[in-house]
Amino acid sequence: MFGRKRKAVTAPAAPPSVRDTLFGDGPLESWPVGDHADREPWATFVTARRFVAAGDIGNAVVGWQRVVAMPAFLRQYGGVQPPAAEAKRLLGVVVEVDRGPAGLDLLAAYPERTARFYAGTGGGIVWERPDTGLDGHIGALLDASKAVLDRIGPWTQPRLPPPPPDHIRLNFLAPSGLHFGQAAFAVFEQDALAGPVVRAATGLLQAMMAVNQR
Repeated sequence: MFGRKRKAVTAPAAPPSVRDTLFGDGPLESWPVGDHADREPWATFVTARRFVAAGDIGNAVVGWQRVVAMPAFLRQYGGVQPPAAEAKRLLGVVVEVDRGPAGLDLLAAYPERTARFYAGTGGGIVWERPDTGLDGHIGALLDASKAVLDRIGPWTQPRLPPPPPDHIRLNFLAPSGLHFGQAAFAVFEQDALAGPVVRAATGLLQAMMAVNQR
């Protein structure tokens, strides 16, 4: 399955660590690297990490609350839940397709109208919104994803490894946690909820490839 090279950047294949970055839920020690940071918000993350190591979760949460874009850390370490009005705000969508011997394809899109594609066979495309050319395709994927997010509950266990061969997983990122659905590709194509997400993801990928070839 699953930009004039209008400043779309060709990217290498995604190792497991790159897959993890698409979800924004990495472990505390993974970012920022090291224990020195001289500017915010990195300095706050380093300080909070030290509080966690010392068992002082309360002070760590105080720091994280100043960095409101990091709800996953607050849930995991401080038990802080987002307000009801924020719980289902879509922070991003990550589509994973295991193509068997061809490897894992990854497509991610975010409300800032940025997108990433990494092919299991190698290579990829990074779209940092150099213009508005893909806004419509990204918006369609986000809209279809929000419709699903509003209907399902969060996953409360650790994030799973990639889906099995010939399956597709639709991951929806929200302040209330990771929400996802998984099935054989042919099943989701026909599903009333998942089908629009699959079609919008396919449309975005085709548009990204077309832009990257100009």
